[in-house]
Amino acid sequence: MGQSAVMDFTLIIIVLLAFLAVGLGLWSAFGRRPGSAMDDLVKHLTLSQAELAGRLQVMHEGQMQLSRSMEERLETVTKRLGDGLSEHTKSTGDVIKQVHERLAVIDSAQKNLTDLSDQVMGLQNILSNKQARGAFGEVQLGDLVSDILPPSAYAFQATLSNGKRVDCLLKLPNPPGSIAIDAKFPLESFQGLRAAQDDAAKVLANRQFSADVIKHVKDIADKYIVAGETAESALMFLPSEAVYAELHTNFRNVIEESHRRRVWIVSPSTLMATLMTVRAVLKDAHMREQAGVIQTEVLKLLDDVGRLDKRVISLQTHFTQAQKDIGDIQTSTGKISRRAERIEDIQLNSESPAADLPPASPAPLVSARPSGTQADLDLND
Repeated sequence: MGQSAVMDFTLIIIVLLAFLAVGLGLWSAFGRRPGSAMDDLVKHLTLSQAELAGRLQVMHEGQMQLSRSMEERLETVTKRLGDGLSEHTKSTGDVIKQVHERLAVIDSAQKNLTDLSDQVMGLQNILSNKQARGAFGEVQLGDLVSDILPPSAYAFQATLSNGKRVDCLLKLPNPPGSIAIDAKFPLESFQGLRAAQDDAAKVLANRQFSADVIKHVKDIADKYIVAGETAESALMFLPSEAVYAELHTNFRNVIEESHRRRVWIVSPSTLMATLMTVRAVLKDAHMREQAGVIQTEVLKLLDDVGRLDKRVISLQTHFTQAQKDIGDIQTSTGKISRRAERIEDIQLNSESPAADLPPASPAPLVSARPSGTQADLDLND
């Protein structure tokens, strides 16, 4: 921008100089005319040219100063603008990075919501089918029982003597005996109960719900309570806390009917408490069995202790006899030691003449000495 102004100013100077050169050429061509007017005109033109040159010089210097100032300001503004753009670009990059991170989180949450929606739809499809809903209750029942009780304490899909197959049979000792558990889920009537708007619809839904639950109770009582084989009561498992709470809150007649038929309605939470009680009963029965085994082993241990005592007494007798024999041996060794000392006291002088020695007694004809001599008696004492 400053260089363009300088070029314009230079162009003006060139044009003025061109006009001046043309004027001087015309004056030279036509010659100098006499008269002071012409001289004054020339002089005036000369002065004007000099004054114009001075002003042009001043203008040129001012223009150069202005150009330098403009360049400095332009450089400052450019630097500030560049710094601002760099900072803005950095901040914009950080913001874009944060936006990308949040979009990633949103995408993950959206994916989780989609998966959850699919699972909810799958659960609705399961619950809308009676067979699938029954399987859902059986699976939940199996998970609860297998998590709490040992495998030897239950059996799934057990067949009773009447040919009926129960979802789960708890194997308990008598009393009370094996307890049957059957899973039921009256979802349609419960949903109809929730969807009822007016009083007439609510009354009809209540009747339908009560009839469905009571029918399940009767079926369980007739099929899974077998005299002499199972306990006198059975359990109906509802895999929904909401249905269980609705029954105990607003349908006392259904609960009383189940009690009369000895069918106890349980939910996941109450079934867990019941299974914990069953586990305690099984543990107590196992402890009683182990107590009998321990008592038998203790009696056998007492017999072993008696035999050990007899053997210790026999060993003590042998020790007493050995001690007596050791005493006799010590007596004999004492006598032998005393005889050796007396033999050592006998002084045998090798320089004594043979005449000084006592006459030798004739050797006995029998070399063996008869037993019972005094020496033998001394050694045997």
